[in-house]
Amino acid sequence: MAPIPKTTRQWLLASKPTDMPVLSGSNQTFRLEDTPIPAVKDGQVLMKSLYYSNDPAQRGWISRDIKPGRLYRPPVNEGDVMSAGGLYEVVESKAETLKPGTIVLGYVGWTEYAVADAKVLIPVSTDALPEGLGVTQYLGAFGGTGMTAYYGLLEVAEAKKEDVVVVSGAAGATGSMVVQIAKKMVGCKKVIGIAGGAAKCKWVVEELGADACVDYKSGDFEANLAKETGGDAGNVDVYFDNVGGEILDFMLTRMALFGRIAACGAISGYNTALEKTAGLKNWFEVISMRIQIKGFIVLDFRARKGAREECIGYLIQGVKEGKLKIGKESEQVVKTKFEDVPKTWVKLFEGANTGKLVTEVV
Repeated sequence: MAPIPKTTRQWLLASKPTDMPVLSGSNQTFRLEDTPIPAVKDGQVLMKSLYYSNDPAQRGWISRDIKPGRLYRPPVNEGDVMSAGGLYEVVESKAETLKPGTIVLGYVGWTEYAVADAKVLIPVSTDALPEGLGVTQYLGAFGGTGMTAYYGLLEVAEAKKEDVVVVSGAAGATGSMVVQIAKKMVGCKKVIGIAGGAAKCKWVVEELGADACVDYKSGDFEANLAKETGGDAGNVDVYFDNVGGEILDFMLTRMALFGRIAACGAISGYNTALEKTAGLKNWFEVISMRIQIKGFIVLDFRARKGAREECIGYLIQGVKEGKLKIGKESEQVVKTKFEDVPKTWVKLFEGANTGKLVTEVV
């Protein structure tokens, strides 16, 4: 093992963005700094970063528009290390529970090395996963992504076999899991994905098992989506919303009576200043069709005793039964030099990834 350095490079939040994060020029969103590594105290470990989870929610943590008291977690303030989930290797330990060489899941952020309390870290191993699956799946299907899909679809939206389900962001990390669970595990009557581009739509249907996928980038998007969702009447029982914005607005017109919407994300507006975002035009549909809209955060369920184990057990069973495709096809791991970590993260907002986007620090 290489000698442990005395300092570590870190990406700090330099300036909260109002629109798309800025990665170059005088008003950069992040800045790279070298910082002394603190001494390891009793009950702590020193870790080296291996992989980072890239999540649209991170954009909300650095937003100027969201008041701290309205955010579900402490915001990342200017001067703080950019927060992120990740996988780390323990290189020095003063905790009985974690030995050097152990891989742990934690939320330390964009830093090459970090000292953390052992009690807030989760040791992970591929031994607990179906054969052939790598440790990065703990950032995706067997991590927060999988839990979001599982609890969002089954508990928040209460999806059932007789339901027609629409999933936006269907080629993304969470959406791709929702599509598979809805069709392959729950056995929903019809599952329709929404994705950007013909290639992604083809993948959602042929690889994930959706009955149809509608390309939101096509000029006849609304007409095609209406055709798949009951024509003028609208027959969607469950809408799993990852994007918000104009697609959510149109989906309000596609919901069946007493339809349920699981509001998971709103990526379409994350990089747009609040005063530039469009409002909902079809809100009366919520009243006339008695639509239930329920927002949720995976932290709501992660805090529940046994929730992580329940979800992972369900998904592992799906893999063993051949119902769920989880593997290289469900994640995109990008080898990234530490100085380029923000560049990989912004790929989320460029529509560049299929499945879970993971940064491998090299």
